[in-house]
Amino acid sequence: MFNTSVSRSFTFEASHQLTWHTGKCAKLHGHSYRLEVTVASPLKPDGVVIDFGDIKATVTKHVLTEYDHAHLNDFLPNPTAELVAADIAERLLGAGLQVSAVTVHETAACSATVHVRDT
Repeated sequence: MFNTSVSRSFTFEASHQLTWHTGKCAKLHGHSYRLEVTVASPLKPDGVVIDFGDIKATVTKHVLTEYDHAHLNDFLPNPTAELVAADIAERLLGAGLQVSAVTVHETAACSATVHVRDT
């Protein structure tokens, strides 16, 4: 049987600083982040994995309310794109969303993806 996935994209604005970085990322700066959340499971009898509105509600409540227009260093000690994606995945899993991947795009050309393994 197929395992099907659906994804929904979101945007948020945030600043961060990587003080250990030897380049320009050591300076306080911000990004217009794009977040992609992927949920995977066998199709339900109605032919869907999950309603896109349910993904939106969960991401809005458990991620965007804290992340949007925030300084990420205030709640993540080392807010790299990789660790931001991992934190978001943990929040969504904790909220009961069957996340299979979370991708955080810092720019149009740079992103980090966390793949959630089955346990």
